[in-house]
Amino acid sequence: MDELKKLDPLLHSELRLAIISVLLTLEEADFTFLKEKTGATAGNLSVQIDKLASAGYIEVRRELVGRKTRTTCSITAKGKTALEDYVSTLREYLHL
Repeated sequence: MDELKKLDPLLHSELRLAIISVLLTLEEADFTFLKEKTGATAGNLSVQIDKLASAGYIEVRRELVGRKTRTTCSITAKGKTALEDYVSTLREYLHL
């Protein structure tokens, strides 16, 4: 039997997987929308967004709207590929 492929540890986190999954279906999403969809705290969501952005899985844009900063995220081609690989690896695990 071949050795099992490793799951991407970055996507193996429930919150990071949720963020990338939401972004896969949308062109972009703002911080508030992601917070509502994932049920995460603002602090935790911010940390996880930074981790995904550092890996190049998502792009983060911050802009000033009035007196508030609006953070918008979108998935990158690298992020889409990483998610596809993650799902493919899970399928391999299920068909042992």
